[in-house]
Amino acid sequence: MRAITIPQPGGPEALVWAEVPDPVPAEGEVLVEVAASAVNRADLLQRQGFYNPPPGSSPYPGLECSGRIAALGPGVSGWSVGDEVCALLVGGGYAEKVAVPAGQLLPVPEGVDLVTAAALPEVACTVWSNVFMIAHLRPGETLLVHGGASGIGTMAVQLAKAVGAKVAVTAGSPEKLARCAELGADVLIDYRKQDFVEEVRAATGGAGADVILDIIGAKYLARNVDALAVNGRMTVIGLQGGAKAELNLGALLMKRAAVVGTTLRARPLGEKAAVVAAVREHVWPLVEAGRVRPVVDRALPLAEAAEAHRLLESGEPVGKLLLTR
Repeated sequence: MRAITIPQPGGPEALVWAEVPDPVPAEGEVLVEVAASAVNRADLLQRQGFYNPPPGSSPYPGLECSGRIAALGPGVSGWSVGDEVCALLVGGGYAEKVAVPAGQLLPVPEGVDLVTAAALPEVACTVWSNVFMIAHLRPGETLLVHGGASGIGTMAVQLAKAVGAKVAVTAGSPEKLARCAELGADVLIDYRKQDFVEEVRAATGGAGADVILDIIGAKYLARNVDALAVNGRMTVIGLQGGAKAELNLGALLMKRAAVVGTTLRARPLGEKAAVVAAVREHVWPLVEAGRVRPVVDRALPLAEAAEAHRLLESGEPVGKLLLTR
């Protein structure tokens, strides 16, 4: 088969479309013939040599895909050859075939085409696990989403609105904020011109955000704590603004607040399977009802993954970038 390989870490040009051995499904895995994958910031870090896949997993980038089951490994039940699926991956999505643990498979939701389904697994699992399973966002509470026009952000806005929460978003242009508003965001904050702490407090009568979903990390840590409400919860899922910062524990104590850092890729198989099962139970009905939809900026051929990486690094896209066969 062919796959996007990374012979040496570097810029987008480091991605090489090459012939590689076919994967073989192990115990509990299925082989998926890939129709599409999607580009995530973790792929950019892997390309640069900063986020290597866990030992024993596929060396190729790609944390999600859609396609058809081509073969079943030993011990797999509940799935059949030919089933249309999408999947959460530890890697290997930028390829013509990928082996996937059966617990990380999802059926393609009704009303979503096979290619577009590739935009769903990573964002749905990330948002549901962090905002709902960890931070326990409840109806009537306020969620602050940094990067509201990103793939993660567009899913977070929709899911939070679907459960009856109020949503504030940050983004870097009026155009991106307008797209967030179309998805249901209530409070639109241009982080280049406005102070998100002040805007969130103003929108909540001084209370602050009950939950914050943060992709920035160190740069926003202190201000995020300032923006939290009493009993607030923040999940940090990205480090675009750095990994080290001082934290005023006194402010955290006074608010009885929690800051949790999480990743999805390195979690044990059982934990990922539990997240996928929760997404199938809670998110898939919303997608099939049309209340939540994948937001796709554009699709490029898989062989043009380097251009997709350049686009994502530019900050231009709204929603997901797909790579298609």
